[in-house]
Amino acid sequence: MSRSLVLLLAGLLSPVSLLAADPPREVAGRIAATIENEYFDPAAGTRIAGELRRASDNGAFDRLQDPRELATALSDRLRPLDRHFVVRWSPPGTEPPGPQRGPVRDPATSNFGIRRVQLLPGNIGYLELGYFADIDFDDPAAPARVAIDAALQLLAHADAVVVDVRDNGGGSPAMVGYLASAFVAPGAKIYNTFRWREGGASEAPGYEHPAPRTTVPLYVLTSGRTGSAAEAFAYTLGNAGRAVLVGEATGGAANPGRPFDVGGGFSVFVSTGSPVSPITGRNWEGSGVQPQVEVEAAEALVRAQELALARLVADGGGDQGASWVLEALRSRAPAPDPATVQVLAGEYGTLRIEALSDGLQLRQGRRPPQRLRALDAAGLFYFESDPARRLRFDRGADGVPVALELVWPEGEVVRHVRGQAAD
Repeated sequence: MSRSLVLLLAGLLSPVSLLAADPPREVAGRIAATIENEYFDPAAGTRIAGELRRASDNGAFDRLQDPRELATALSDRLRPLDRHFVVRWSPPGTEPPGPQRGPVRDPATSNFGIRRVQLLPGNIGYLELGYFADIDFDDPAAPARVAIDAALQLLAHADAVVVDVRDNGGGSPAMVGYLASAFVAPGAKIYNTFRWREGGASEAPGYEHPAPRTTVPLYVLTSGRTGSAAEAFAYTLGNAGRAVLVGEATGGAANPGRPFDVGGGFSVFVSTGSPVSPITGRNWEGSGVQPQVEVEAAEALVRAQELALARLVADGGGDQGASWVLEALRSRAPAPDPATVQVLAGEYGTLRIEALSDGLQLRQGRRPPQRLRALDAAGLFYFESDPARRLRFDRGADGVPVALELVWPEGEVVRHVRGQAAD
């Protein structure tokens, strides 16, 4: 086989290498020039660009012929200087990356960042956002605003609200301001202002939410993945004393910007502005937003539920159901041992208690089975799917149940005798 044919086959098997025509030093030079021209702080932009040029001139990137590896190395070099810096590469001719990651997509296909709206046990509202969609305030029917209004309306009667931005990398300041306005008094002086190379702007929404809930207990869940606009939301409401932040410190990417195409399939995200809080006089760049209640991100939702329910119970704002849900969340009772499971299992009228390898479940006819969780060692259980409902076994002197009782927080009790069919 000829050398030329070998080279041709190698190129066909490695198409990325054929596209890496731009030498690493040229790519680094174009990125440095973009930073110098576009970074919100001209002096800092000049300094950062100079450091990148010196590293490139010293051969820091020369060995990186794969453009994907070069993009990663350039990102790693720049990110400690501003958490928003990121260099990306995609084959020339493909769609450029969006502000967050990957190609631009229609926001409607991701429901404008609204992942989940749910009423949790105890009447706790839950809103999960994957990103903050942009709002056109000149359009009264802006789809993103209509979507978030609909989500908030579903939670309008919740006794407390949890907003989850643990997996939210950022987005538009317009949504940050608008969603924050749904929980503070009109005209509140809490919104960040942005410093640009020339002039500034405010994160205050162009149109405030028409029916803000200014006293509803509010909790914001955070993690190390929480970034940019999602951090702004947490930082603003946390420092205003309006929300309790629960979870982990955020990523520390405060400065907004956009990606710039530098040619050859490369782009660099450059911060074109920097926010300043009217409350703290600074922002969270590098340090991240610190939660008031620090727990592992995976535990943040349950912890927020506990905090919300405890506050409702203490303030008298929740019913008996809220108190029962709180007891269930806090319960550390172990699952019944195998011998107890076998004793409790059986037929109770139209109900059947089934033994599992690690507990019990209730089955009624063709309805889906419902898992039971122990509240104490005396035979009191709650329903995993609805912690405000309880099941109590009435056990005889020999420890064998003679009946079970379904108990509701409103006081209703329904008794099912073991081994007897219901009337």
